[in-house]
Amino acid sequence: MRIRRTLALGASIMVLLGACSTGGGSASPSSAASTAPSEAASAPASTEPSASPSAAAAENPTIRLGSDGFYEAKLMAEIYGQALEAKGYTVDRTAIGIGARKVSAPALESGQFDLKPEYIGSGLAFYDPGAQTGDPMVNRAALQAVLSGKDGGITVLAFSPAADQNAFVVRKETADQYKLTKMSDLTAVAGKLKFGVATDCPTNPVCGQALKDAYGIDVSNATKLNACDTPMAQALKGKTIDVAELCSTQPDIAVNGWVVLEDDKATQPADNIAPLVRNDLLAKLADKNGFESILNQVSAAMDTATLTDLGKQVAVDNKDIAEVAKAWLQSKGLAQ
Repeated sequence: MRIRRTLALGASIMVLLGACSTGGGSASPSSAASTAPSEAASAPASTEPSASPSAAAAENPTIRLGSDGFYEAKLMAEIYGQALEAKGYTVDRTAIGIGARKVSAPALESGQFDLKPEYIGSGLAFYDPGAQTGDPMVNRAALQAVLSGKDGGITVLAFSPAADQNAFVVRKETADQYKLTKMSDLTAVAGKLKFGVATDCPTNPVCGQALKDAYGIDVSNATKLNACDTPMAQALKGKTIDVAELCSTQPDIAVNGWVVLEDDKATQPADNIAPLVRNDLLAKLADKNGFESILNQVSAAMDTATLTDLGKQVAVDNKDIAEVAKAWLQSKGLAQ
């Protein structure tokens, strides 16, 4: 996701552990499902269905949804929104795709909207650079501590098994030419390669700073493109750049047979997905536990392989986000 996701990749492709940090999300498939635990068991709300969701929802305010701008974040927001609508809630989608985290985070804090999907490791790094870890439970607890102090407070609900991290990717011929399998292999040949990074990478502690500190790579003069989006993949495919910052679930990786370089210095955080909800909205709900349960059930059902496949349907197969979301929710019995 980022401060920024099933196709099965070949055994030679390695997933970089931490991709949503640059902008908030991902747009492509990953080679392997996340092994990070789900937090469903420790969710901050009951996971039991609401007794009478339609009746309770009728008494509630409209739920204003927001998200970061890349397709995977918009897809997750749509999935959460449709799951709520299936239980009788009214959803306003105006703020879906509002922009990168530097835009969406302040908008949520100020009450411009009420609910957004977040990549918890990168979300934590946005607020407290250096605090992010490879443990999603630690990241969620630390992010909750930060957001509890925001005006009105924001609650981090249960995170999903699905995770999407920043990944640095090269074409196979580039990997073969320079014998690249891990990020540290780039250090000696960085001057010979053209890098493409997210627009906020140079100032992003889990991107530009991490690359410089861990691998000695300076991306201040790299080509800047939207994170986890089609133009970055097109630039790599068209050889405008040689190393691209993508998201680990981005379908372009598998479709083009690209090589994801291992983050051997473990610079990237665990980026499982969780809904962030403003506390003032929760306080207005007729059935707070039932509302949280709807979202937590969705999160618990989403794994990395599924997220990657749904992303392929949107980004590669050009299916409508709303239709992809609806079909998946129906397949899980979370919508009619």
